[in-house]
Amino acid sequence: MPINTIMGLFAKSPIKPLQHHVVCVNECCSHLVKFFKASSNRDWKEASEIYMKISNLEKKADILKRKIRLKLPRGLFMPVDRSDMLELLTQQDKLANLSKDIAGRVFGRQLVIPKTFQKNFIIYLKRCLDAANQAQKVINELDELLETGFKGREVTLVAEMIDQLDVIEDDTDTMQIQLRQQLMEIESEYNPVDIIFLYKILEWVGAIADQAQRVGARLEVMLSRA
Repeated sequence: MPINTIMGLFAKSPIKPLQHHVVCVNECCSHLVKFFKASSNRDWKEASEIYMKISNLEKKADILKRKIRLKLPRGLFMPVDRSDMLELLTQQDKLANLSKDIAGRVFGRQLVIPKTFQKNFIIYLKRCLDAANQAQKVINELDELLETGFKGREVTLVAEMIDQLDVIEDDTDTMQIQLRQQLMEIESEYNPVDIIFLYKILEWVGAIADQAQRVGARLEVMLSRA
């Protein structure tokens, strides 16, 4: 096979597009902090503008996802299966979808987090976003994994990073339980429908950490097969 043809195959590695996609996804998630601060202040104009940023980034992530799916070649010189790469892409894309859904539901109902636990809620939200950040860090290690043939010290490093994802997700579970207890104490002071939505918001925000953990789990499967 001519050298230029071989190099062409290597140039079509999906690693860089996958990393570009996860950056877009993580940026989409990151806007949730400002969004909830704006909604807590009942600044619906700013909340609307932030929601549009989240929505546009989610659309950008979808476009990138489709391009990767369409252009991902079947004959890659990689120690991982094409279907595993596609599944990893799908899992990380769901983080952007979650962010858009959360912001859309809060903005659509103009729901405000009760003042009594706004501070703890933001801490909880940021911890969930730590999981999304950690997932991005894991994906960014794919270059090194590829160079080492998914073997050696780099595999150990990535495994430790995935373990840290589990720790973060465990933290968010504990924090969610505490917030639910706080919410239960003030249920009688609010519209029952709003209370239902608030419980759902806690669940949906926690799903960001859960989904980030799934990204790590998918990469862990890839490591086991390599």
